[in-house]
Amino acid sequence: MRWEFGRRSTNVEDRRGSRISAPVVGGGIGAIILSVIVTLLGGDPSVLWEQQEAPSDRPYPESPQTQRSAASDRMADFVSVVLADTEDTWQSLFRQRGQTYVEPKLVLYSGAVQSACGYTRSAVGPFYCPGDQKLYIDLSFYQDLKNRYQAPGDFAQAYVIAHEVGHHVQNLMGISNQVHALQRQVDRVQANQLSVRQELQADCFAGIWAHHANRSRQILEQGDVEEALNAASSIGDDRLQSQARGYVTPESFTHGSSAQRVRWFKRGIQTGNPAQCDTFALANP
Repeated sequence: MRWEFGRRSTNVEDRRGSRISAPVVGGGIGAIILSVIVTLLGGDPSVLWEQQEAPSDRPYPESPQTQRSAASDRMADFVSVVLADTEDTWQSLFRQRGQTYVEPKLVLYSGAVQSACGYTRSAVGPFYCPGDQKLYIDLSFYQDLKNRYQAPGDFAQAYVIAHEVGHHVQNLMGISNQVHALQRQVDRVQANQLSVRQELQADCFAGIWAHHANRSRQILEQGDVEEALNAASSIGDDRLQSQARGYVTPESFTHGSSAQRVRWFKRGIQTGNPAQCDTFALANP
């Protein structure tokens, strides 16, 4: 992926090295273990870490004086470029719709982080919090993506960011609120199905970014698309469940199967049209 000469975003908040105290959460270490298990099964464990207390008002240093490797700093630079590229893409697409794109913040952290969605450990992976319109990522996740999920490559890493930005787009469009309202009215299986559709749409939106970024700025190199497709396949619910327990239960899927995730990312990158990402309109997304 050609990224080194790209614009750097001013919306990156670096909290790496900041120390925060873990809240007293029911279950203690058991809750941590449960969080990891939920992640492996394709669920969203962030709800396990929601605090009842208000977040601390103590400000986070934007550039903590901590020792970091050159590789880590290069990755932070990469993340900043990808975020800037999503900003350029979605600003243009929203402008075409007569709307204004509100740029999200991206928070780099290490170990654990406090957001408007609660206290979260890095075991849950990258996530988007609609409460503060921020993306959160511990850069160590990219080592997991490469080694644990067998999905190496810089474009695979960019796909992860673009997917979380896709959730921000859903938030701005009002889709997230509609999904959450519907989930409160149905049973768990139907709520999971709605979650799958929402995640697949975010995959499609990630493909939308890739389509326009390459058309405008020629960022793709040979093998990049395959890297993203491999990443999408590697984190499908069926693959994660099979690896974790040897069998799958489709009714518990929350993010979609490997085939679904690949299919919707491909639809986005091939069409470049957000209207083609309506995963809620099909009987079988």
